[in-house]
Amino acid sequence: MQLSEEQIAFYDMAKDFAVKKMAPNAEKWDEEKIFPVDTLRELAELGFGGIYVNPDLGGSGLSRLDSTLIFESLSHGCTSTAAFLSIHNMANWMIDSFGSNELKERIVPDLCTMKKIASYCLTEAGAGSDAGNLKTKAVKDGDHYIVNGTKSFISGGGYSDVYVTMVRTGDKSSAGISTLMIEKDSPGISFGAQEKKMGWNSQPTAQVIFEDCRVPVKNLLGNEGDGFKIAMKGLDGGRLNIAACSLGTAQSAFERAVEYVGDREQFGKKIQDFQSIQFKLADMATELEASRLMLRSAAAKVDENAPDKTKSAAMAKRFVTDLGFKIVNEALQIHGGYGYLKDYPLERNLRDVRVHQILEGTNEIMKVIISREILKENK
Repeated sequence: MQLSEEQIAFYDMAKDFAVKKMAPNAEKWDEEKIFPVDTLRELAELGFGGIYVNPDLGGSGLSRLDSTLIFESLSHGCTSTAAFLSIHNMANWMIDSFGSNELKERIVPDLCTMKKIASYCLTEAGAGSDAGNLKTKAVKDGDHYIVNGTKSFISGGGYSDVYVTMVRTGDKSSAGISTLMIEKDSPGISFGAQEKKMGWNSQPTAQVIFEDCRVPVKNLLGNEGDGFKIAMKGLDGGRLNIAACSLGTAQSAFERAVEYVGDREQFGKKIQDFQSIQFKLADMATELEASRLMLRSAAAKVDENAPDKTKSAAMAKRFVTDLGFKIVNEALQIHGGYGYLKDYPLERNLRDVRVHQILEGTNEIMKVIISREILKENK
């Protein structure tokens, strides 16, 4: 797929920022569990706080394809931080796309500058892959909703200012789900302890707890009952972005492996001269190219609102995140014992990309979506 001059320009701009501002700090952010808010705000100054948000509200008005280029580039610097920015962008887009004019004008400009930070709350202890089974309930009380329930594994939990939250306002079906924008200072909201995670340590993760939390009715996104549709539309784009984060991380790991095999000597010659290493590199390069083509094709379909956009996004997410993990693992293997040390970024890369096969819908759920869409087309 041929990129425009503008796309190449912001790809290069994002890559330059990642290499100069993110990569030198990524080890410290991971080790000390630092949430780099100042760096995120610098990214917002480049237009990355509202990538596909209306320019009238401070957004960049770019496409889903554009966003995959940005997140691929940023992941060369810090996978975890790039992935958090993806989540913020999804929440910002939901408010911009489905909020009232008053709500958008009040909230979205500050999200685009990242003066305020947004999180997305869908998952619950009993509603992970089965997202439609969520139990968090919102009952109307005059001009407010009273919200009760707990959301799990929320990136930004306890730190974000805004929580785009899926709640049940109706029956037990997916048509009973609605979307509320809930602010951090709302009465009745609290947060669990920070989770201790394998990776993604540069972003905080905690439960978000609602106990008789009062939320203005005007904070409803769309209409009552639109929540599940809003969630699914958001996830089409979110899956592309998380795949892009895997792709960028894998590309970075591959480049390190190529450099390493040109320096490392064993048995009297550079290890790049061994056929087993050459074949590994050939497979990794081929898988990177295939991943990039599939991801960009899926992003174009989401931009075009193609009939098979959901299937394509699920295919790309499953394929690219699986191969991304495989490629990073191969790069670590090529480095041998050195790859296992924290002196090199590969072990962090591996820990960070592993969760990409789980979130935004597990890769097993991606197969459910893909097969369902195939069979639907066959009817």
